[in-house]
Formats: sequence, C-alpha cells, structure tokens
Amino acid sequence: MAADDHDFIRRRLLRALLCTSGALVVSPWWGWARAGTGTRVEALRSSANGEVMRLVFDLSGPVEHALFTLSDPDRVVIDLRDARLTGDLDLKSSGDGLLERIRHAPRNGDDLRVVLDLSRPAHPRSFLLRPAKGSGHRLVIDLRRDGEGGQVAPAVGESVPRSRDVIVAIDAGHGGKDPGAIGPGGTYEKDVVLAIARRLEALVAAEPGMKPVMTRTGDYFLPLRERIRTARARHADVFLSIHADAVPQRSVRGSSVYMLSQRGASSEAARFLAQRENAVDARLGAVPISDKDDVLASVLLDLSQTATLEASNTLAEELLGQLARVGHVHRSTVERAGFAVLKAPDVPSVLVETAFISNPQEERRLRTEDFQRNTARALLAGLRDYFSVHAPPGTLLAEAGEDRHVIRRGETLSAIADRYQVPISHLRRHNNLDGDLIRVGQVLEIPRHGG
Repeated sequence: MAADDHDFIRRRLLRALLCTSGALVVSPWWGWARAGTGTRVEALRSSANGEVMRLVFDLSGPVEHALFTLSDPDRVVIDLRDARLTGDLDLKSSGDGLLERIRHAPRNGDDLRVVLDLSRPAHPRSFLLRPAKGSGHRLVIDLRRDGEGGQVAPAVGESVPRSRDVIVAIDAGHGGKDPGAIGPGGTYEKDVVLAIARRLEALVAAEPGMKPVMTRTGDYFLPLRERIRTARARHADVFLSIHADAVPQRSVRGSSVYMLSQRGASSEAARFLAQRENAVDARLGAVPISDKDDVLASVLLDLSQTATLEASNTLAEELLGQLARVGHVHRSTVERAGFAVLKAPDVPSVLVETAFISNPQEERRLRTEDFQRNTARALLAGLRDYFSVHAPPGTLLAEAGEDRHVIRRGETLSAIADRYQVPISHLRRHNNLDGDLIRVGQVLEIPRHGG
C-alpha cells in the first residue's frame, strides 16, 4: 500500500472512529484546556456502542470547558467558555434512549451552556482533540450508563454509587533480586523508594477522594510490565513510579520528574499492536482492540497515547513544582525518556527520581524520615494540584471541584465573580481577600448560593 493511500485510510478511519459504533474512551479527563477567543460550536455528532454514548462537538478552535452532573432529574451540564453556537445541536440518534433532549443557552454574556437531559443516570467523561489529518478541534463527551462497564449491579434496596475515589497507582522501583542503584554507603535504592512509597500510600489513603494502589508492598521482584498491568487492572487514574537516581559524578544532586518520550511511545505502539492478538489486556479504555485491523487499531492507539502524554506532562509539571518547594531539583523542566514502566497507553504515567543516591549527602538524606516524609508530602501536593483541575467526572474530587476555581493567566476577580454569578464582595469575604489581587495557580472557593 502506498504511503498516500495509507494516510488517506487513516484520515477516514479517524473520522469514522468519532462518529460510528465502537466508540472508545481513550483519554483521561482534561477538565480545562487553553481557551480560544470566540470559539464557534459548529456541529454535533453522536454514536453508541451499547455501553458508551459518545457526543462529538466540532469546534472552530480550542475551548475551556467544565462538566458536571445533576440529579432529579438526571442531567449533564457542559459550560463552554467564550463560545457561541453557529451549528445545529439536534441529533437523529438518541443512543438507546439515554439522551432525551439537548438544551442550550448563552451564559454570562460570553459563554455557552449545553444541558443533556438523560433518561437515567450516567457517568460522563470528556477530553479535547486537537486538529489531526483533516479533522479540526473537537470536544468529546462520553456517557456511560450506571451499572455498566464491568460494575456489579446493586442488590435490591441498595443505592447506586454516584461517585468514586480517584485511583493513584504508586510504584516503588526495583525490589527483590533487583536492588536498583547502590549508594557509596551501601544504601539500596529498592529500600528507600519503598519507604517513600509507603509514606505516600498512607497520605493518599488519608486524603478525601483518593485511593492508593501499590504495585509492590514488600521486597520482591516485579517485572516492569507487570507493574503496568497492575495499574491498568485496578483502573488507575494516574501511575507514579518512585526511584532514586545514580550517575558516575557524585556531586550531581536534586530530584527529577520524567514522562514518556515520543520515541518511547512510538516503540511501545509497535509492540502493543504486534502483540494485541495474544495480550490479555489488549484494550484501550473499555474497548478491546484484538479484533481490529492494523490501521484502525493504530488510529485508536494514536488517540489514546496523545491524550495520555498530554495528561502525563501536566501531572509531571505539578509534581516537579511541588518538589522544588521542598528541595533542590536537578532540572527545572520535565524530562522525557523511554522508560518501560511509563508505557501504559491509557494511564497518565510519570517517573520521579527523588534524589541522587550516588551523591553521599543525598544518600544519607534518602535514609532519613524527614526526607522521606517531605518527599511524600510534596508528591501528594502535586497530586492535589493535578486532580483539582483534572479529576475524572463521577469522582468525589470532581464534585468538590465544582465549588473551586484555579486562577489562570489573565483572569480577574471581577470576571470570576461574573462567571459564577456571585457578588465580588462575597467572593472576597469567602476567601479572606483584602482586595482584588490574585495570582496564577491560586485556588478560590466559590461560595454557595452567592454568600
């Protein structure tokens, strides 16, 4: 097949993927993205595969969006910032009766609110797709009905859970016959990173809305891909691997955070596709790919990896920023490498090098309770920052986030007050603000009922 023919088929399949059966949840939650100015909502398409109903909004550019659910009656609300409707939102398909109707109206003068009236409860998930091979900007909303996707139906008299904890997979590097790096004083990397991982596990377990999953809990060997399989099997929302770096130069110090490189992603895609017929976990999101042809499976994987790498980069930046608050960082930017443990195609994954065990001073610090505790606290703070904006819908943190706002560049207090329709005086008082000065990254609590 000629290269031009192959590209043409991929473009056609990418369009088909988003508007036919076999819809796929391929991306973690991107709660907010960089806004465009006056974004136009040009069209709406839908598809359903029996488990998931997918809505695809065609956009003229990127858009900030927020998504939340309401009950009695069941609704999903989508707020699009600085957006206007220029197309038709009527749908010919209702997705097996789940979607009863779509309503929309301007909000706050500049924004667009879209309300999905549902016949029964559903768990929404959203992500943005950038222009690619003939398609423009798109906002994708997936609706999974309660009780589906492998969940056990509740017994008579039991209530259906409407929210869950976010799942944090914590991976202590090395273990057992693999000691990892060994410091000049004889400290084993596998021991100190397990100690830090256990402290982080305890902090995450105590954090409302979070639940930890450890890939290893003791001193035993665990293959790298088994660590990935554990995270995916437990439906992890993020994967965090903890290590302690080593280099020949003993003077090098500081922490680093890595995400998967594009080259590593490409090599993993080839492996994943080649082995999908025999792989037990050859699925992306909720959809198996073992029965897909090579080109379609490749398109599915491209979408999944693109979204996952974007989320991994955001998570890595948040963790690095918090580590810089408690100690020296080796590099001030996120680094990229082809670590095998970061290659889950649909779970945002990062690797944290907590310190250089090859540095005698840092080796001693790695063994101390203070360093282990401070590192674990910094990692928890980074997770908080990440999930404050990127908590998946249907989770407790997503629900809590509806009453919080993270300040972004260019925003003013008055504009935020207008956005949430609360008096600016109430917003100041609720957050103990003396004036209107706010900073990027600051989290504001939004008062309920305007006071």
